Amino acid sequence: MTETPENKTVSSRQTLRKWILIISFLLLPVTLVYISPLVIMMGAVQGVATGSMLLFIANFILSLVVARLWCGWFCPMGAWQEICSPVFKNTVQEGWRNNVKYVITVVWLAVLAYFFIGAGGIRSIDPFFGTQNGLSITSLAPLIVVIVIFTIMFVIAYLMGRRGFCHVFCPVASLLVLGRKIRNAMGWPALQLSADASRCIDCKKCSKECPMGLDVNGMVRKNEMENPDCIMCASCADICPKGAITYGIGGR
Repeated sequence: MTETPENKTVSSRQTLRKWILIISFLLLPVTLVYISPLVIMMGAVQGVATGSMLLFIANFILSLVVARLWCGWFCPMGAWQEICSPVFKNTVQEGWRNNVKYVITVVWLAVLAYFFIGAGGIRSIDPFFGTQNGLSITSLAPLIVVIVIFTIMFVIAYLMGRRGFCHVFCPVASLLVLGRKIRNAMGWPALQLSADASRCIDCKKCSKECPMGLDVNGMVRKNEMENPDCIMCASCADICPKGAITYGIGGR
């Protein structure tokens, strides 16, 4: 297929996305504490709103407009799973597995509330809580913990399918899904996928390219592009040879 200016644009978008993910992964020695739900709990015990808590809140607010864009473009945990994706042959099956993360999130939020109540509420805000001079990893011990965590994530994705940790265990995903559902109920303009099934030739490149392993081809055929596990990466739109999938701001 001859490369047109439009093809170059969409190809550049995926190149940019992948470089952003790689950079976010390489920055983990700085950023790990800021994306950790465990650090939020540690702060809650002391009545401290941590930098990670502020980031989670900001992500939830942004999800009201951009859904799970964080997952597809910026999350280092997602970046790690995509880096390892050549060895993940399976996709996460629909069903109970996708609901586990919601149970984990409810329990996590309940424990978080319990800790804050026990501490007398939010008594201070410390964006750098849990860091040393703003850095997350400054010694061998936390580095070993990180290696163990990422090994576990690799095993989960290997056993369950592409981005298995995102599908099954991630509490951030649950919060962003909630934000998207609020947006869908209200109907304001937001980032979304849309499809024209009449242009689809069933090449299934969209499904093969999806880092979450979604049946995008089936979504196009049903004209149902809303999926709680869609991470708004635009891979499907960019790979489609017929332009059957579009990516941008729209209303419902």
